[in-house]
Formats: sequence, C-alpha cells, structure tokens
Amino acid sequence: MSRTIALLFASFFTVAALSGCNTVDGAGQDVEHAGEAVQDAAQ
Repeated sequence: MSRTIALLFASFFTVAALSGCNTVDGAGQDVEHAGEAVQDAAQ
C-alpha cells in the first residue's frame, strides 16, 4: 500500500515539474518576443 502511495506521489511530482517547465519556457518566449518588438520599434 505505501509503495502505491509513493508511486502516485512521484507521478504527481513529475507531472507538476514538467508543467512548470513548459510554463517557464512559454514565459521566456513571450519576454523574448516583447524584447524583439521594442528593438524593432527603436530602429
């Protein structure tokens, strides 16, 4: 029983970590696009 709980907890943690990486990656891309827009406007 405790092994099943540990497996479920590990699975939940893995899914949460991967979701967080995707969110940070998307935010980084948004910031990059905003920076490019400012750079183009300055030229």
